[in-house]
Amino acid sequence: MQRLRHHLIGLDRGSSILFSDYEHDGPMWTGTGPRELRTPIRFSGRFRAPPVVYVSIDMWDFDRGTNQRGDIQAESVTCEGFELVFRTWGDTRIARIRAAWQALGEVAGEDDWDLY
Repeated sequence: MQRLRHHLIGLDRGSSILFSDYEHDGPMWTGTGPRELRTPIRFSGRFRAPPVVYVSIDMWDFDRGTNQRGDIQAESVTCEGFELVFRTWGDTRIARIRAAWQALGEVAGEDDWDLY
């Protein structure tokens, strides 16, 4: 469990289309086997320590003739951002994906000073 001090809690959130591979025959639409996409995300402000980040699929467009497989995670979380990672495998064909995320953690207060 991450413990947060009193009222200095920040919540940041966003969403973005990770890819639209059907438009240009990209690897998520035409490929097979293991495929991965890493998207850097920057927070709108800085957290005091790496926050807790929750990611989810907000919209998906799969080919109905293949298995629907996907894995989405936040990796390499820092005070400034993280990598949003989407993976698929096998014969899955994905036209496009939009991901949503939320970050919750401690932020600096007006009276906090960084001297060194």
